[in-house]
Amino acid sequence: MLTKHQELSTLSKKETLEDFYNRLKITRPEIPTPSLGMINDIGHFNVFNRAVVCTNMPSAFSRRDFYKISLIVGNGILHYSDAQIEINGRALLFTNPNIPYSWESTSPKPAGYFCLFTENFIHNRNESLRDSLLWKINDSPVIHVDAEQEETLKGIFCKMMKEMDGDYIHKYDLLRNYVQLLAHEALKVQPLGITFKQNNASVRLTALFIELLERQFPIGSTEHVLELKTAHDFAARLSVHVNHLNHAVKEVTGKTTSEHISKRITTEAVALLKHTEWNISQIAYCLGFEYPANFNIFFKRQMQSTPKSFRS
Repeated sequence: MLTKHQELSTLSKKETLEDFYNRLKITRPEIPTPSLGMINDIGHFNVFNRAVVCTNMPSAFSRRDFYKISLIVGNGILHYSDAQIEINGRALLFTNPNIPYSWESTSPKPAGYFCLFTENFIHNRNESLRDSLLWKINDSPVIHVDAEQEETLKGIFCKMMKEMDGDYIHKYDLLRNYVQLLAHEALKVQPLGITFKQNNASVRLTALFIELLERQFPIGSTEHVLELKTAHDFAARLSVHVNHLNHAVKEVTGKTTSEHISKRITTEAVALLKHTEWNISQIAYCLGFEYPANFNIFFKRQMQSTPKSFRS
C-alpha cells in the first residue's frame, strides 16, 4: 500500500488549462470559467483568490502546461521534483511547465492569491519577463516574505483581479506588467546573483541558449529524443562559434554551457526515474545517450548513484 507521500509523488499525466478549469467546475461550480478558444493565438491569463477556489485536498503530482505564481498565506508542503519544501507563514511560489509538483495544505483554510498564464502570454511583447522567470524558478521556487512584503504582493494581486473584471482595452498588457512586477518584487526579496544590463549582447545570447535548452523539456514520451545535447549543438543552432557561446553563458550565469546542459538533463533524468515506469534504457535513449552504459556513467557522476540504485 502506498504511503501518503508516495501517492502524492506518483506522476500523473500533464495537467492542461482545460483540466484545471474542468476541476474548478466540479469543486467551485459558482465560479465562471473562461473560454479557451483563443489560447493558441493570444495566450491565457487568470487570477484567483485562494480562499475562494482552493481546498485542503492535495493536488495531483504532475507537470502543468502553464506557469503559476502563488502568494501562499498559511502552512503546507510543496512536493517539487524529488524534494519536499515546507512553507510556514507566507511565501511566493513560482512554478513552471518543466518541473512536476503538488501542493499539500496543512492549514485549516487556504489563503492568499495565485495567477496562471501560458507560454505565449509571456512571449507576447515581454521577453525580459520570460527570461527572468525561466532562469530563476527551477532551483528556487519558494521565496519567503515578511508581513510588509505580503501586503505589497497582495496589493498587486488585487490590482490584477480588478483589471480582470474591467474592460480596459489594453488590460492584458497591463496584466503582463503586473506579473513582471511580481517577479521584480521576488528578486528584491531574494536576489539570485545575476546582475546585468538588459541590452548586453551576452545576455541576449544566453537567453536564447536557455530558451533552446528549456524548450526540449519535459520529455513526454519514449519517442521524444533530445536533439541538442552539447555546447557545439547549441552553438550551431544559434549560428555562433562555440567559444563565443561559452564565454557569454559563463559571463552572465557564472556556469559553463556544458554545466547548464548537464544539470538540466540530470533534473529530467531524476523526474523520469522517480515518476515514470520507463526502463533505464528507454530513459537513456530519450535523454540522448546511445548506450545505457554512457547514461549510467553520466548519472553517477552527477548524482553519486547509479540510475538503478537511485530508483530503488
